[in-house]
Amino acid sequence: MNKRVLSDSNIWLTGASSGIGEALVRELAKYGHKLVISGRRQQPLDALAEEWPEQIHTAVADTTNREELSSLAGSLTHFGDLDMVILNAGTCEYLEVAEYDSSVIEANLTTNVLGTARCLDIALPALRATRAKGNPASVVIVSSSAWWFPFSRAEGYGASKAALTYFAQSLRADLAAEGIEVVVVSPGFVKTPLTDRNDFPMPFMVSADEAARRIHQGLAKGKREIAFPRRFAWTLKALGCLPQRVIDRIAASMARRSENHV
Repeated sequence: MNKRVLSDSNIWLTGASSGIGEALVRELAKYGHKLVISGRRQQPLDALAEEWPEQIHTAVADTTNREELSSLAGSLTHFGDLDMVILNAGTCEYLEVAEYDSSVIEANLTTNVLGTARCLDIALPALRATRAKGNPASVVIVSSSAWWFPFSRAEGYGASKAALTYFAQSLRADLAAEGIEVVVVSPGFVKTPLTDRNDFPMPFMVSADEAARRIHQGLAKGKREIAFPRRFAWTLKALGCLPQRVIDRIAASMARRSENHV
C-alpha cells in the first residue's frame, strides 16, 4: 500500500452525508482510518458516527460558506495531524436551454468549484503542518468524467467539472515543491440521490459502494488520476479525439433524443 493511505490515516471528507461521500466514509472506516466528516445535515453524519464512534468526528458545514468553514478549522486535527483531505461535496443541476437561466450555471460553479476552493483555505495550513513533520499529505478532489464530452443540458455541470479539474491539476503543479500530492477522481455515472433524478440513460453505472472501493484502491496504489468505470472513461476520451464537427454532430443528436424524455 502506498504511504499516502496508511491504516491509521486522519482524513477530512466533505459531502459525507449521502452518495459517494457516505460510501467513502464506510469504506475508509472499515479499513481503520479516522475521519472528520462534513456535510450540511447533522443527522446523517451522526448516524455514521454512531457506527464508528472511535473513528468518526462530525463537523457540519456548507462548503460554500466561508464563515462556517472557518469555524470548523480546529476540527480537522481532531484525531491528530491531518494526512488527507477528500473534497467530494458537489451538486448537479441541468439547464433547459428553452428556459435559459444563468443561475443554473452559477449554482454548479459555486458548489463544485468555489466550495472546493474554499475548503482549501483551512485544509492547506493543516496539510502543510503535516508535511513540516516529514509525513505524507494529500489533497483529493472529486471531479467527473462528464466534462470530457459536451453533453446536452450539462452546460453548468460540465463547465464546473472542467474548471475543477483544471484547478486541481494546476494546484498539483504549485504544491509539488512542498510535497503535497493532488489527486483527481473522475467518476462516470454513480447511483446516488443526484443521479436518481436523471431522466436519461446512464451507461456503465456503478453503485456508490463500488465507486468508494475504486477510489480507495486508486489512492492505495498511489494514482494521481482515478477514472472509472474504465469502459466509460475510454469511450469519452475516444470521442474527444474525433474532429470537432463530428463531436458537435453527435452531441446535437443526443440533445434531440434527450428532449423526448422531458
